[in-house]
Amino acid sequence: MVAGLHLDSAACSRQSFAALDAAARHARHEAEVGGYVAAEAAAPALDAGRAAVAELFGMPGAEVVFTTGSLHALDLLLGSWPPGGRTLACLPGEYGPNLAVMAAHGFARRPLPVDGDGRVAVDEAAVGLATDPPDLVHLTAVASHRGVVQPLAEMTQLCRELRLPLVVDAAQALGHVDCAVGADAAYASSRKWIAGPRGVGVLAVRAELMQRLVPRLPPPDWVSSLPVAARLELGEANIAARVGFSVALGEHMAAGPAAVRDRLAEVGRMTRVALADVRGWRVVEPLDEPSAITTLAAVDGSNPEVVRGRLIRERQIVTTAAGVERAPLELTAPVLRISPHVDATSEDLAMFAGALADVS
Repeated sequence: MVAGLHLDSAACSRQSFAALDAAARHARHEAEVGGYVAAEAAAPALDAGRAAVAELFGMPGAEVVFTTGSLHALDLLLGSWPPGGRTLACLPGEYGPNLAVMAAHGFARRPLPVDGDGRVAVDEAAVGLATDPPDLVHLTAVASHRGVVQPLAEMTQLCRELRLPLVVDAAQALGHVDCAVGADAAYASSRKWIAGPRGVGVLAVRAELMQRLVPRLPPPDWVSSLPVAARLELGEANIAARVGFSVALGEHMAAGPAAVRDRLAEVGRMTRVALADVRGWRVVEPLDEPSAITTLAAVDGSNPEVVRGRLIRERQIVTTAAGVERAPLELTAPVLRISPHVDATSEDLAMFAGALADVS
């Protein structure tokens, strides 16, 4: 039974019983036979999860590494980037923690050109990238602070033509929009639209790029026979969470990724229609944006953090207040983010619209 109304899938979805049960069964198995023996027995389930990720990213033959989440995946990738230049092109609305990881690894940023919605202007980007090519392009497919879908396929084709490595942040995109574009590397979290456990994510890297990476730990002369992907995945791991994530991926594949994407786009449109006339708020995204994320900008001085707290305490409705730190180079004021999943109904959204008007 759900306690209240969950409109926060872009932060953390509710897991299915199958994913919860799979993780619990693995934890019990660890207690019965030992953690490492149980991990060996879980290898087929984890391999199936890796295969599903490679398919969803359109990267057949890619090597898929489990991580603790999206930020960990980017840290592993940039921390292992091949020697040479350290320039990257990214969106002006890049996720704040991503910017911190980029800076920590010595990458200089240059902004990609965008339109008024924050969507990359592909033709203009083509000129700039060709004239002064960076060492890589990093594209966040759907931002944390705005539900605008980036033109992944077009940017993938452009980067391929210019022979520029493309890295896709799919934290808000995997299981939400079409990510099967065949980037050079892509990463995502489990807990958002795939509805898996917290504390696990994935990094998928094409084999040719993977072989060029230089993992920080352990030193190569210690483990000369260990593959690069295995070195990236070394360390303590919550195998039960990885098993739960793999089961959630299997459920997503069984439901049909295209059908899920279509339904989420429909839910997003329903949300924007329901919220279009709520006094004191402005819907940020275009009505027909193919995304289930809707952000609301306050136009009467309402504080999204305060409103979020009141919605939880008084109405048992969960949303996200997105502060400017999520996109410090672009966002000028906090926004309220609404992100229902496929099971949302028009009645749910009407209830939320009324509650929002009341607590604002």
